[in-house]
Amino acid sequence: MSTPHVVVVMGVAGTGKTTVGPLLAAALGVPYAEGDDFHPPANIAKMSAGTPLEDADRWPWLDAVGQWAHGRAGLGGVVSSSALKRVYRDRLRAAAPDAVFLHLTGDRALIERRMSERTGHFMPAALLDSQFATLEPLQSDEAGVRVDVSGAPQEITERAVAALRGLDG
Repeated sequence: MSTPHVVVVMGVAGTGKTTVGPLLAAALGVPYAEGDDFHPPANIAKMSAGTPLEDADRWPWLDAVGQWAHGRAGLGGVVSSSALKRVYRDRLRAAAPDAVFLHLTGDRALIERRMSERTGHFMPAALLDSQFATLEPLQSDEAGVRVDVSGAPQEITERAVAALRGLDG
């Protein structure tokens, strides 16, 4: 990437947004923001209880993520956000029109296994089905790339950097 983009690392829970995001930010030399930190306490409580969020729950969260991305316009940055639906990505782009999306994708069994192995996260594996049901992959008119999450975090990051550099080429 020749210009400092704001990259939104997206995908269902368990794809490694929180692991790959900081690695990607370090590789690009820009700051990282953890999208989960923008959730209000009520959202965390819902998800912790195994209740999927509704769109009304997501709007303030997406607006907060979008505000951060807007503030990094022209400077670059990486922020994680599931951004599962096109309308969510549209809302983020309304705040940060030059944002690009890194869609972390992977085999459901791999993602479920990784979710079951992590500790201290509020998102239970039981919500994975609702995440996949909600997911609308990036469309051809959306600036972004898809990167498979098989392999070690550093390998995924290297593939992500290469794919994102391809956006400028």
